[in-house]
Amino acid sequence: MMNLFDPGAAPLFSIGGLAITAAHLLLAAGLVLLVLLFGLLQGVRRGRRQAEALARQQAEMAEDRLDAVLAAQAELQGRMAAMSEMFGARQAEFNQAINQRLDGMGQRIGASLSEQTKATHENLTRLQERLAVIDTAQNNIQTLARDVVGLQAILSNKQTRGAFGQSRMETIIQDGLPFGSYEFQPTLSNGKRPDCTIIMPNEAPPLVIDAKFPLEAWNSMREGKESEGASGDGAAAAKQRFRQDMDVHIRDIAEKYLLSGETQDTAFLFVPSESIFAEIHENFEAIVQRAHRARVVIVSPSLLMLSVQVVQALLKDARMREQAHLIQGEVARLMDDLGRLDTRVQKLQTHFGQTQGDIDQILISTAKLSKRGAKIGELDFQPGPATAAAPADAISTKRPKEPQAEAADLAEGAQAGPGNESGRLRLRVVDEDQT
Repeated sequence: MMNLFDPGAAPLFSIGGLAITAAHLLLAAGLVLLVLLFGLLQGVRRGRRQAEALARQQAEMAEDRLDAVLAAQAELQGRMAAMSEMFGARQAEFNQAINQRLDGMGQRIGASLSEQTKATHENLTRLQERLAVIDTAQNNIQTLARDVVGLQAILSNKQTRGAFGQSRMETIIQDGLPFGSYEFQPTLSNGKRPDCTIIMPNEAPPLVIDAKFPLEAWNSMREGKESEGASGDGAAAAKQRFRQDMDVHIRDIAEKYLLSGETQDTAFLFVPSESIFAEIHENFEAIVQRAHRARVVIVSPSLLMLSVQVVQALLKDARMREQAHLIQGEVARLMDDLGRLDTRVQKLQTHFGQTQGDIDQILISTAKLSKRGAKIGELDFQPGPATAAAPADAISTKRPKEPQAEAADLAEGAQAGPGNESGRLRLRVVDEDQT
């Protein structure tokens, strides 16, 4: 092992001619280390003294702060006590005010709840009534829906659809015309059978009515409008098909049913719906004009009913003309009866005049009798000497006489003469009426 402190050791480097060996470096390092250790110890001592001084200063400052904190805490406790007392009073007042407001609010809420309960009950009652009405309307709608489904099923079949239009037309004809003035599906001379013919008055040819409206083309046109719009290709094709079907049907009516001398020169094409009739006249004027040129009149249910009423008036007028001579004969006999009645009324008036004259004479006689009776009632009767001695009971047993009987007795006494003093009565006339 190599000895570092050997003087004969090889130098590491040289400074100013001084050879520096490893031993020299070690010694220098040790010296530097000692100096550093000494400086470190001095620094530690100074730091400790400074720390102690700082600790003493901090302790003094902490004590001062603690005293200030304690004083502030005591002051804060006093303030807290005052604030707690104030908050207690405020809390009591606040609780009282809250209780009062809660009581008032409870009363208002109770009244409001009772009113709302009453209003809710009334609303529920009205709601139940409306629900009942809605249920009834819903039942009606369901019934109508079933009817519409049935009608759709009817209209989907051509034969059934024709029967539907035929039935509507027959109902209108049967309700408007008397039995025997129409025929359903008669056979013409060419073998064709129209839906209905109306027998015209004065031996005129019958009027033909056809109820085979091309409803299938109309439904196709309406479905095309709903699906593609009025300007779509499908709608235009459906309109063209409807025009063609209407032209063919109008031509068939003119060729089959307008027979010279056998039928009228005009026929009716019955449309079983007012809306379809209005649509045709509004948007298909060419069809209407073509039908007029072919002497075919397109009629709706209301127009057919009006035409039937006109025919009914014509038939009634024709029947009245046929029965005109009978009516004239009845009127003549009625005038004869009226003449006899006038003669008998005049005779009865004569009898009434005679009877009235007799009644007037009777009234005159009764008036005279009444006046004479009144005069007799006003006479004053005074008894003579002979009659004064008559017993009172004998007088009382006599029945009073009627005025006419008393007048007769007076007349008999006057005719007996002045010698009969015992039966004479002295009369004093109070008033006399000359009649």
